[in-house]
Amino acid sequence: MKKIFLCCSAGMSTSMLVKKMEQTAVDRGLEVKIDAVGMANFEQAIESYDVCLLGPQIKFKLADFQAHAAKLHKRVEAIDPMAYGMMKGEQVLDQALALLEETA
Repeated sequence: MKKIFLCCSAGMSTSMLVKKMEQTAVDRGLEVKIDAVGMANFEQAIESYDVCLLGPQIKFKLADFQAHAAKLHKRVEAIDPMAYGMMKGEQVLDQALALLEETA
């Protein structure tokens, strides 16, 4: 099972998006684990998840988080701000799945 986490300031604003992504995964018959994590817990979380997507409000941490994740051969990208703002779970799930394919 692939494990994805969304990272934002405190893990709160991404939790609604996680629910929409989970529903999309269920609709597609995909087995994935998706969680929301606050940026203070990024380093711990990236060790046990396969990929991370950052909320737009912490995009400034992208380079730092990518450098840390690269040491573990994992990917981190920022969520498209429009997809985030409109809570497009399907689009964000597709972004995460594409990153997982690139790392496979």
